[in-house]
Amino acid sequence: MTQHEASTPPAPAPRERAASPLPQDEVSRWNRVREGVRGERARLQERHDRINERSGRNLGFAVLIGCLIGAALLLSLLIAKPFFNLFGIATVALASAELAGALRGAGRDIPRIPTVVFGSLVVPIAYFMGPSAQWLALLGAIVGTSLWRVAEAAVASRKPSSGEVWKDLLAGAFIHLYAVFLGSFTVLLAAQPHGEFWVLGFIIPVVAIDTGAYATGITFGKTKLAPSISGGKTWEGLAGAAVWGTVASVLVCQFMIGLPWWHGLFIGPLLLVSATLGDLFESMVKRDLGIKDMSGWLPGHGGVLDRIDSILPSGAVMFGVYVALGHLVN
Repeated sequence: MTQHEASTPPAPAPRERAASPLPQDEVSRWNRVREGVRGERARLQERHDRINERSGRNLGFAVLIGCLIGAALLLSLLIAKPFFNLFGIATVALASAELAGALRGAGRDIPRIPTVVFGSLVVPIAYFMGPSAQWLALLGAIVGTSLWRVAEAAVASRKPSSGEVWKDLLAGAFIHLYAVFLGSFTVLLAAQPHGEFWVLGFIIPVVAIDTGAYATGITFGKTKLAPSISGGKTWEGLAGAAVWGTVASVLVCQFMIGLPWWHGLFIGPLLLVSATLGDLFESMVKRDLGIKDMSGWLPGHGGVLDRIDSILPSGAVMFGVYVALGHLVN
């Protein structure tokens, strides 16, 4: 042994940590709490899965995307109304592009770029130049897209038949009449005096109609509304949509667009009809094309058209209401 080793005192033995076990009844109580939390979490997850399965959507994504779209709409309308043009152009362009893509998938040869470009031009023309220019711009979009398709067919190495070309021209015109023309009415309405409030004044009831139909249908829905077109729609959901939409229309008339509250009693049913027919029409188009969603661009919603199918015809209806009754508040 060296001198250093002899002079170094031995290291003290490590102390054992005193055990402090919880009382048995405390352990049992915490175990019961953990088991209760796990059980409640499993029940919530099971309920969430059932709702997603019945709706065919991821509800969380749907709510998030809906809130983001709503925020963009409010900002574009209320901060600087001309910026709503950008919102309208983007919406019409995306809707036209995904509808053209869906029709191409079904065998129609539609030139997507000219369809989107010509269709998008209708929106600012309608906003800045009014209804007459809207019609002329629509006609120009249909003619321009048709001439483009005819030129493509003329120089193609494999010449399509005249019947096929005519079907392509009709499909292209359908895109402009459906997505572009109906969509431009909302922008045209926004351009009118106090039009931003009228736009919100029909979108809020349409959202209430969609939400009311969904919530009531999920809870009470049993009787199918149109099973050959859309298996998820029920008469019970339609009844809930009527109540929600009419209440929202009454509130909008009273507090937003300056009409007497009782006008909401007929504006609400008008929007119920337009929103429901718009939803069913898009469902019929998708069924004919053999697709579930127009695209997957909006998580939880499918495509842009899947989100605005109720809004497109409702914008045209509300523009008609504005023409008929707008003098009462302007």
